[in-house]
Amino acid sequence: MSFPVVLDACVLIPMPITDLLLRLATAKQFRPLWSDEILDEVERNLVGKLSKEPSSARRRVDAMRNFFPDALVENYESLVPGMTNDLKDRHVLAAAVRAGAELIVTFNGKDFPATSLRPYDIGVRSTDDFLLDQLDLDTPTVCAIAHEVVTDMRNPKITWGEYLHGLSQAGLPLFANELAQKAPSFAAGHEGAPQRRFGQSRTVDN
Repeated sequence: MSFPVVLDACVLIPMPITDLLLRLATAKQFRPLWSDEILDEVERNLVGKLSKEPSSARRRVDAMRNFFPDALVENYESLVPGMTNDLKDRHVLAAAVRAGAELIVTFNGKDFPATSLRPYDIGVRSTDDFLLDQLDLDTPTVCAIAHEVVTDMRNPKITWGEYLHGLSQAGLPLFANELAQKAPSFAAGHEGAPQRRFGQSRTVDN
């Protein structure tokens, strides 16, 4: 069974990162977990920070809910007062504890100090480091999925180099560099056997 990972809201807002993470989850590289509170935060920030239309933000979040119905963590609220990490992210740690998650993936690692995690044997990884781990664990699958993202892009179409640059700019410089080293053949056009992934449905907005 795929290992359970809570995805913090901040990693589910930039579409290049969300798309890649959830395609990996579809391939059973890990099991994604989130709460209504996390998804509400995603939706608010898509509108408030990225200026998405409310209907577009709602479609993306609804697509995530529908594609991963088992990702939703519930009944964690009673644990929140006992958490000792940053106040605004205590709901994230509480959801991870309730779900038995092994890891929280976030851009805000400082909000989850080791002393707050130790009683629950939960780790925290940056998105960059988490994707590096995935690349090391299963290089062919991660490279193939990254290539699928480029192939699926229609509006606008992008090159492999542009995709790598976009990942770096989105906050994944180490992963983008390693992916470039491990998948150079994709720059010339690698044809794989595509499987249905999250993001290939055109109901998901960029």
